[in-house]
Amino acid sequence: MDNYNNYQNYQNGQQQYGQSAYGNQGYVPYTPTTADAQTAATAFGVLMRKVYVWMTLALAVTGLVAYGASHSYSMMEILFSNQAVFWVLAIIEIGLVIGLSAAINKLSFMAAAIMFIIYSVINGLTMSVIFLVYTESSIATTFFITAGAFAGLALIGYFTKKDLSVMGKFLMFALIGVIIASVVNIFLKSSGLEFGISIVGVLLFAGLTAYDSQKIKNMFLAYGDEVNDTTQKLAVLGALTLYLDFINLFLYLLRFLGKARE
Repeated sequence: MDNYNNYQNYQNGQQQYGQSAYGNQGYVPYTPTTADAQTAATAFGVLMRKVYVWMTLALAVTGLVAYGASHSYSMMEILFSNQAVFWVLAIIEIGLVIGLSAAINKLSFMAAAIMFIIYSVINGLTMSVIFLVYTESSIATTFFITAGAFAGLALIGYFTKKDLSVMGKFLMFALIGVIIASVVNIFLKSSGLEFGISIVGVLLFAGLTAYDSQKIKNMFLAYGDEVNDTTQKLAVLGALTLYLDFINLFLYLLRFLGKARE
């Protein structure tokens, strides 16, 4: 959204500059042709589809890896017999997200895509534990409920004419609060606090889904005038953002809808 705001400021500056510096000299600011507009509209549609294709692919990879790992005794032994292995994987996940987000301008499209897929594989390994805790039927039910909710929220974010950017700071503060509370509850082990965190988590990632959907749309309206290496990297980054929204919404809903194994 910062890039979009910068673009808007740049556009406003260009308009003011054109009127003041060139207004008395007969120059007319450049106006896109119909062909330019059609090309940009086509590129926008292609890039938005790529966002959701990459997100869906990553979700499929995560789901298959999680299911496969949970049904492999040797893999479960490797992952959970030594807590250090699990924490190393978690740290690698965090590193990949930070690295992909921070270095997106320096990475090639292929490198960004590979990092995203690697992340989805590792996330599948760490999420395999849910198959040990909850029944497969309740996991499947929660997944489809999450998919339906996510689709509805993403459509709201995409089509609403209300500017959701005002939600950004509030949602970020709420996210930090949920993370801190979750860490604290590792030591307190309070069921009441866990219940409260779960409710806030569902509402938080529901809001983030709509917010991020609009943010990605606005980003491509500003910069998605053609499909190239740079815009495809932005599509991967957008897919990662929505992927994280979906996964977290699913995990928080699973706390309410998941049926524990006997």
